[in-house]
Amino acid sequence: MAGDLTASQARYPRIRVSGSPRERGRQYGEGARLQVQRSLQAYEQVFMHYAGWDWPRVTAQALLFEAPVQAYDERYLEEIAGIAEGAGAAYEDVLALNIRTEIMFSATARSACDGRRPAECSSFALLPPATREGVTLIGQNWDWLPHAFRTVVVLEAEQSDRPDFVTVVEAGLLAKAGMNACGVGLATNALVTLDDKGMPGIPYHVVLRAILDAETLTDALVAIQRRPRSAAGNYLIAHRDGLAIDVETAPGDFSSVWLIHPEQGVLLHTNHFIAPSFSGRDVSLWATPGSAFRLGRLMALVREGGVDDVGGLQRVLADHAGHPFGICCHPDPRAASVHDQRASVVSMVMNLDRGEIWASDGHPCQELFHELGCAGFLAGRRPAVAESASR
Repeated sequence: MAGDLTASQARYPRIRVSGSPRERGRQYGEGARLQVQRSLQAYEQVFMHYAGWDWPRVTAQALLFEAPVQAYDERYLEEIAGIAEGAGAAYEDVLALNIRTEIMFSATARSACDGRRPAECSSFALLPPATREGVTLIGQNWDWLPHAFRTVVVLEAEQSDRPDFVTVVEAGLLAKAGMNACGVGLATNALVTLDDKGMPGIPYHVVLRAILDAETLTDALVAIQRRPRSAAGNYLIAHRDGLAIDVETAPGDFSSVWLIHPEQGVLLHTNHFIAPSFSGRDVSLWATPGSAFRLGRLMALVREGGVDDVGGLQRVLADHAGHPFGICCHPDPRAASVHDQRASVVSMVMNLDRGEIWASDGHPCQELFHELGCAGFLAGRRPAVAESASR
């Protein structure tokens, strides 16, 4: 289709890192140097388009987030510094990549983008009662700007003091969706409220990284609430024990968190608040109006039956109802700018029981899903809680 950028591309690069936070970051930056440079070039234009900010203003804003992240977990700043060194970039440039949500979505909440729309993603978790083999499945389509087809990498991180993890992520960012060695799986959706003003706090992508450091779902929920967050976001988290919860958040502390529990073993989420107890000021349906239809379509497809295994979920993620704004999202040829287009850049289905991740390197309707072969990697070092549970 016109405007699509996935044709005949190679699989997304895979990078494995180990050592201290600084060393892991440096290895990541070296392995993804080209992709990090592409991200920086792309976001310089994107931030100007959405917020009207030149790069010096972007990096000045990014540095305001340094103190909150330092207080939250200084190791993440060490990783960012290492990424910058490895990629041949300035520290504040890579820090800016990790607050891209705060810049773009605060611009949306301020109505500064005149109808320009942020991301649209569709995520799910199916627990043992809802799956054919009695396993826990989690995943999503990650819909984002078309330039991301050229910047996505698969990051495999070995850690000495926290769980090893695998994440499929934009180069330079700390994390996105993924799974860790303790059986925690993560999918995510962008949200936006009138309280998204870009005030310094814990950035969305730092929270994602902290969830992949969690040994249990309780740890993950603590990570989401530990310090005030800067941006709204949705965190769909599950565990191979057959547990799952969806966590909707607005900017702020633990009082701006709303939980959704599975119904008949199923959790589904798109890009607007759906918790009955939500008491914030949601503008997500204004920002991403297709979210309502994608959620309805997900519900309908799951209810129809046959969506109880990896193959069934792969078919759902390739669905085009509502094209170009379907579950499988394609660029809108009517968009005035490439920065106003969206596409399903990667699609993932994760089997938490087996440590398997199935992914498409581009649109799931065009690129075959392949198994990343990370089960052995994720079956390595067992942290203390996992060890004690197996005795």
